[in-house]
Amino acid sequence: MTSPRSVGRWLAAGELVRLHPGWVTVPDLAADWQVRARAAVGYTAGLLSHGTALTAHGLRPPDAAPLHVTVAPSRRVRSGPGLVVHRTVRPPRGLLVQGLPTTPVERALVEAWGAACSAGRLPREVDDVRAALLEATRDRYAHVALIEEEWTARPELPGRAELGVLLGLVRRGCQSPLELYGVVHVFDRLTVPAPRQQVPVDVGGRRYVLDAAWEDVKLAVELDGAAFHGSREQRERDLRRDAGLAAAGWLVIRFSHHRLTTEPDACRAEIEAAWRARRHLLG
Repeated sequence: MTSPRSVGRWLAAGELVRLHPGWVTVPDLAADWQVRARAAVGYTAGLLSHGTALTAHGLRPPDAAPLHVTVAPSRRVRSGPGLVVHRTVRPPRGLLVQGLPTTPVERALVEAWGAACSAGRLPREVDDVRAALLEATRDRYAHVALIEEEWTARPELPGRAELGVLLGLVRRGCQSPLELYGVVHVFDRLTVPAPRQQVPVDVGGRRYVLDAAWEDVKLAVELDGAAFHGSREQRERDLRRDAGLAAAGWLVIRFSHHRLTTEPDACRAEIEAAWRARRHLLG
């Protein structure tokens, strides 16, 4: 890749060596994300940030999109083809991720959300950042409290209100896009008490975590996302799990992704009927 307005580096003997203020690399490595990322931070003396930092953190796949780098206001480097330079008066604490200077994941998520919500962006970009945030918080790779600190410090962030709603839902226990949909379109519209989310239950020496549960009436709702419940092995595990919970007195209702998203009213009605029946039975 060669661009006279981008970053200045040659790749020689496996190492990047500064030459002049033009981005130069050997053609065979032009599409290598690691090469491009090392060139970008080498030229700017900055940190990978925004969606590029999410790639470094393993939360989105490498692609050919322009790299994002954050630098101090005093750095005299400019954006160019393949490179977007951001300046900040709040320099983040840099981390080495895959050997690359990178912004912390919590800051990268907020920055990427703002970039995805800015004018002219595609809804798919917002969905990608949302999925990265859910994955990072579910796997304890990112801390919700630290994301909220970054969110609070950015009153002008594009999409700020929507991100606040998302963080609130994550605080409540949502760990997947399907659970977000379930809370907004089903659980929060029930005419019976709302369930608790991510409820741990010990049955026969095993601990299960229920997507949503009413512990007083031993009623659980499990949401089967296609990505996690499509295999025969997973279905067998779900059947064994439900049998164990049934033996302990629990009623488990399962909704597929298709059913929940196409028939939310019917799902709501079934939950309400089950809750009332369980309350009558156990009350």
